[in-house]
Amino acid sequence: MIEQRTATYIVVLNDEEQYSIWWADRPLPAGWRTAGFTGTREECLSHVSQVWTDMRPASLRREMDGRTR
Repeated sequence: MIEQRTATYIVVLNDEEQYSIWWADRPLPAGWRTAGFTGTREECLSHVSQVWTDMRPASLRREMDGRTR
C-alpha cells in the first residue's frame, strides 16, 4: 500500500466544476480531468480549499444566476 505522506496526488475537476484529489500514478476516473496542480495529499487539499470557494455545482450556479446552458 502506498504511504499517503509520500504519494503524489493531482487535483481533479469534473464537469460540474467540483474538485477532488486523485493518485497521480492511476488513470483518472470517468468524468474527471486534471486541474493543473500536483503535490502531496496535504498540498493538493490546501490548493483545493483555496480555489474551490463556491461549493455549488456549476449547473446550480448557472440556474441561480438566471443563465441556461
